[in-house]
Amino acid sequence: MSEQSYVISIAAELAGVHPQTLRIYERKGLLDPGRTPGGSRRYTMEDIVQMRRIQELTGAGINLEGVRRILRLEAEIEHLRAELVRTLELAREAVEETHRQYRRDLVPLSSGLLPVRRYR
Repeated sequence: MSEQSYVISIAAELAGVHPQTLRIYERKGLLDPGRTPGGSRRYTMEDIVQMRRIQELTGAGINLEGVRRILRLEAEIEHLRAELVRTLELAREAVEETHRQYRRDLVPLSSGLLPVRRYR
């Protein structure tokens, strides 16, 4: 792991929970810490932020299954937002390219054109 990581006791302290709570979160699929070759858990700052979010939700009275679902939906929303940003950028680029193409295809009118006569 190139990112700084913390052993379970330090990670628990940083998140304000008991180490056993982190084990429960992992069993429930709420956390997925990295592992050393020896199998020890290693938590990143991203994991700690996730722990704090879990604590926030459980503190609001949501059970762990509800937390799991909320976290999954939040991740999906974030993914969809990123996809929307990419799609909007592609759409802007397509519009700009279309406008550039119009400018190439348009032929300027000369001032020597005859006026149009209307017949009645």
